[in-house]
Amino acid sequence: MDAPQFDEEFRRRFAALLEWRRDVRRFRTEPLPEGLLERLLALACRAPSVGLSQPWRFVIVEDEARRAAIRDEFARCNADALASYEGERAKLYATLKLAGLDEAPVHLAVFADPEPAQGHGLGRRTMPETVAYSAVTAIHTLWLAARAEGLGLGWVSILAPARIAEILAVPAGWIFVAYLCLGYPQGEDSVPRLERDGWERRRPPAAFILRR
Repeated sequence: MDAPQFDEEFRRRFAALLEWRRDVRRFRTEPLPEGLLERLLALACRAPSVGLSQPWRFVIVEDEARRAAIRDEFARCNADALASYEGERAKLYATLKLAGLDEAPVHLAVFADPEPAQGHGLGRRTMPETVAYSAVTAIHTLWLAARAEGLGLGWVSILAPARIAEILAVPAGWIFVAYLCLGYPQGEDSVPRLERDGWERRRPPAAFILRR
């Protein structure tokens, strides 16, 4: 089979996709079209994984009681996080909207199976954490695929992993990687919200590159 040719126009549009990918916190409540979530997850499963183990495990959270428990856990962890800051930084933190848990129509928890039979252990002997890294590649793939559909994705990280695993009743040993909110964003901007709010600024690539 001949490989596709990715021309300059494709590369330009791909760069635009990366530039406009945002960690969304404000969502419209309208549901996704029928079948779109499943199609996005199928694309996420095209992500690379260590030893072709595909260790990601997606939990679609639809039960309202479980969603409410997640929101309560976020509120507890967020209060603890706020208490860890002082002065102006604490004031700024208090103004940030750090979750879309009340608005987003789709809640999705991502776990990694630490010992998947698939892949036969290839590549994990010295770095077993690569199963979690593989799940992150699936999340990023989902993020881009969602953005290409006009959707926004928000990663809610202010949660206690053990409590989330308990709420969602997943198999023992699964590693909690992310809790994601997915839906249509209320607005669009090419600048990250945290940069617009003054929390942090994006630095140039040269700041992160070493040569040896």
